[in-house]
Amino acid sequence: MAVISSELVKQLRDRTGAGMMDCKRALEETGGDMEQAVEHLRKKGAATAAKRADKETNQGVVEAYIHAGGRIGAMVELNCETDFVAKTPGFRQLAHDIAMQVAAMTPAYVSREQVDKAVLDKELEIYKSQAANEGKPATVAEKIAQGRLEKFYQETVLLEQSFIKDSGKTIKDLIDEETAKVGEKIAIRRFIRYHLGEQVG
Repeated sequence: MAVISSELVKQLRDRTGAGMMDCKRALEETGGDMEQAVEHLRKKGAATAAKRADKETNQGVVEAYIHAGGRIGAMVELNCETDFVAKTPGFRQLAHDIAMQVAAMTPAYVSREQVDKAVLDKELEIYKSQAANEGKPATVAEKIAQGRLEKFYQETVLLEQSFIKDSGKTIKDLIDEETAKVGEKIAIRRFIRYHLGEQVG
């Protein structure tokens, strides 16, 4: 087993925010490879989130973010299992980052399950027509349409958007990482975005 220096552990902790022992174990299991250790911790976060998927989340915070001299604002309700976790700096920071994401990237839905079937059908129809107009055969057009639908999800679904501070992560990745750190289920319940002069739907 590779000897892991405290400096390497600190570097991994600074990059991921995971606990010292988790960082040490991740580095030991990956032979001291920083990138693999980061990936290991991200997978651990996803696994912890999956295990806690059926837990109740009735604690949390409502976080607001105001931008552009008061012209754009967002509010997010981020939930967790206990009041203790809701008060931690990491959880508060996550709520703030998500509110900032909503203000900047204008998502329409929290998860892809919230997208109405009529909206999906209409999008698919548009994408198929576009592919057909590009001269693609029907079977290829179907695949192109599905690919463009994935891009639609990445643009409009909050959990699937790339994080504005780190494009290598999605909002779901951020939630999985915090879930791994605190050992509780974390979920975005709802959000709203305001833009001065615009109708809120």
